[in-house]
Amino acid sequence: MDKDTKKKEEKPKKSEFKAFLKKRAPIYLGIIGILVIFVIPELTKSDLQSSFPDNLTDEQKQIVEILMSYNGPNEKGLTVMNAIIEQIATEYPDEKIYDNKKTKVDLVVSSTDESTENIYKVILTFESYKGKIEYVWNVNSNTKEIEAKNPTAKHVIDIVNYYD
Repeated sequence: MDKDTKKKEEKPKKSEFKAFLKKRAPIYLGIIGILVIFVIPELTKSDLQSSFPDNLTDEQKQIVEILMSYNGPNEKGLTVMNAIIEQIATEYPDEKIYDNKKTKVDLVVSSTDESTENIYKVILTFESYKGKIEYVWNVNSNTKEIEAKNPTAKHVIDIVNYYD
């Protein structure tokens, strides 16, 4: 009889952890599925700033920062970045326009000419299925003055300057 009990004891026991996971696998798969469907897209949500190119030099990034953070002569209120975001949101209400395949955002920063090395031309182009919007500014890196070079850029600067 001792031999029979020894044989029974030598059988490997089923892992309690495996049994636990097997019972609850559908629940865990459901939770992972919900995360993939709802949470991850919100975390990778696109916006205007994340659409800017990554290959800008430090100097170009500084120029873009001067422009986008400009908030008027009294330095209070709406920034250029926020004004552009509001314009785009008004044009495309209730749409995730940056996730659309046809949406392209291009940002070019260049020197205006060699004689004025501290003045840069910034061109922001927003293109979508409805058309193209182009903003053109000159930015002085020393004085931080911003000059609109086309009507759409002027409109943004006016919004920022007269924002209450």
